[in-house]
This record gives sequence, structure tokens and C-alpha cells, in this order.
Amino acid sequence: MRTEFPDFRLGSVLATSFTGTLSERQGDAVERIPTPQRLVDWLAVSGLAVDSCTTAQLELARDLRESIHAAATAAALQDALPASAVQVINDCSAQGRAAAVLTPEGKRRWQLSSASCVEDALSVIAADAISIIAGERDGKLALCASPTCQAAFFDTSQSRTRRWCDMNTCGNRQKKARFRANQRKNSTSAE
Repeated sequence: MRTEFPDFRLGSVLATSFTGTLSERQGDAVERIPTPQRLVDWLAVSGLAVDSCTTAQLELARDLRESIHAAATAAALQDALPASAVQVINDCSAQGRAAAVLTPEGKRRWQLSSASCVEDALSVIAADAISIIAGERDGKLALCASPTCQAAFFDTSQSRTRRWCDMNTCGNRQKKARFRANQRKNSTSAE
């Protein structure tokens, strides 16, 4: 993998991990798949290995990513799903060739054929997005409480009250900011 790019932020839900390839959406955005090869890298670590990617396929992937983010955000806010986002997700889902296979551990895993292309991998991501946005899985779509992030994530915690897309990044950053603010407040009131 290329070290000159920001690390991937991988989660347990494929579709929302994919939307995390663009982070800090409300601040200084961080693009984690800036090149076709970087998309190939992300797909590989996500279990959807393909041999190559063109610039056009990267653009299709980014369109899908933004459509999933828009639809997931609308679902989290209980708003109407944007028709254009739904169309992109449905189109990507319908284009691919992938098979669901059962692992020895009893888990579902997607398998691409040896001749698979980026569109096949994107169809798996789109299908995953459909299942969470449609409410077919146990969990709840939510938005990160970080004012600069606002990433959509799938909350599977028992109470469904998770606030951060990732506790190690956004949650930790917010806790540090709160701690520093309290330190400043305490030092001013002690004077």
C-alpha cells in the first residue's frame, strides 16, 4: 500500500466504511482514494480485490460514495432519500457480478470472480448500502457528532446511542478539545 496517502478508516460495515474514504466533510476534507490505484488498495483491504481501476471507474466509485453518504444522511435524519442518490445506488447494485458465500464461521462474505472489475466490487458496496438504508439489518444509521466530520455510520451498539463515527479519531479529538477547554477555564478561574 502507498504510505504517502492517509490511512484508511475501516469499520465493520462496508458501505459506511466506503463513505469514510472522504472524511472531515465539514472541515478540511481528506480524500483517502485520490487515485485509481488507491481505490484498488481500499477494495483489496475490504475483501473486494480487483486487478485495476481506470479514472472513469474511480469517478463512478466517488459518485457511489457520495450517493451512499447522501442517502444514509437522509435516512439518519429521517428525511426523504434523494432520488438521484437512490438512482446511483440502484444502478451500481444492478451492474455487478458477485456471489455471497458462507464462511466456515457462518458469516456471509462476498466473492468476486477472477475476472471481476471495479463495477463488480461497487455493486457489493451498493447492495450493502441498500440493506442498511432499507433497515434490513439490526442497527441504526447515525451521523458523527464531530462538527467537522458528520460522517454517516451504522450504530450497532446495544443502546444505539453512539455519537462518533470512530472513537479513536473523532471521539478522541472531541474529548481532548473538551479537556483543554476545561483546563483553560479552570486556570482562568484560579487567577
